[in-house]
Amino acid sequence: MKQWIVALMLALVSSHALATPANQDWQHVKQDAKGQTVYFNAWGGSQEINAYLRWAGRELKREYGVTLKHVKVADIAETVNRLLAEKTAGKETGGSVDMVWINGENFKSMKYNDLLHGPFVETLPNWQIVDKNLPVTEDFTVPTEGLEAPWGMGQLVFIHDQNTLATPPRSFTELLQLAKAHPGRVSYPKPPQFHGTSFLKAALLELTNNRQALYQPVDAADFEAITAPLWAYLDDLNSVAWRQGEQFPSSSAETMQLLDDGELLIAITFNPNAAKTAIVTGTLAESARAFAFKQGALTNAHFLAIPKNANAKAGAKVAINFLMSKKAQLRKADTDIWGDPPVVTLPDTATTRRFQSQPEPHPSWQTALESAWLKRYGQ
Repeated sequence: MKQWIVALMLALVSSHALATPANQDWQHVKQDAKGQTVYFNAWGGSQEINAYLRWAGRELKREYGVTLKHVKVADIAETVNRLLAEKTAGKETGGSVDMVWINGENFKSMKYNDLLHGPFVETLPNWQIVDKNLPVTEDFTVPTEGLEAPWGMGQLVFIHDQNTLATPPRSFTELLQLAKAHPGRVSYPKPPQFHGTSFLKAALLELTNNRQALYQPVDAADFEAITAPLWAYLDDLNSVAWRQGEQFPSSSAETMQLLDDGELLIAITFNPNAAKTAIVTGTLAESARAFAFKQGALTNAHFLAIPKNANAKAGAKVAINFLMSKKAQLRKADTDIWGDPPVVTLPDTATTRRFQSQPEPHPSWQTALESAWLKRYGQ
């Protein structure tokens, strides 16, 4: 009898939990999402990431009846500009983009141009399992305010081959010394490509005598003085760089190819586990290793957001919630698949690693540095 009473009480508690307003609201979202097609604008430059998103699409279709279409873009700024054009044209509903992969300057631009749906993040069930000790409520110092959901963590690190470079540099100063000792064997992606701009920011953080200014909006009056050490450094580096600094790699992937071909001594990536994944896929030799500089690796979270005029908002919420789930985060963290560090707490079986972190500067430095670099060195 007692067992029957306990079972009844548990059933009543479970029934009450399912009937809470939050659960009821989420059930409605899932119902609305069924049958929707979500056009997800995201960087398409990685075979591993593209394969992961194909898996996620199959899971979303099977579990929720949602179709995920990966719209591959070279730079998400292109998508931001399209959404801005749609707003200018008065297209308030039925937009061409349902979901975006963003952070930094692109988030700042979308937020301040009122292009984002929300706040919605805290309505997602899987927000409860996000590790709040990570920088998930600020994006390059800009408060997210529930307008974008954390998806993963990125860190600017470097890769070397132990067989060709036994002792890698541990600072930008040492990197310049290496470049001078081995002319034509060091380079970085051409800004405004994301990895190239990140290289500029990380170098400036080490070289400037006013680091605190980088965590505030750019002050045009002080810009030249603060950045002067960076340009002096790059004048020296570019003169002994790959192809004499007259050409630059187009991407992180090209630096890895050049490393594997023996043209470069160091590759650059924003994934601290990229070397392991590249070894698994055969892109790099087994002797490839990731490393970070002594000052720490430039670190940020990357996010998922929904445009204000999205056509499939419910489907986008279901897709984002799934991508934040332990199942999806564990697969994403697997270095045999992608190796992107998770935003939720995972079992010890997760194979990702993180280096000592260094926070991102204010997003205004991104565009300011890109513009200044292109004026000085752009071809």
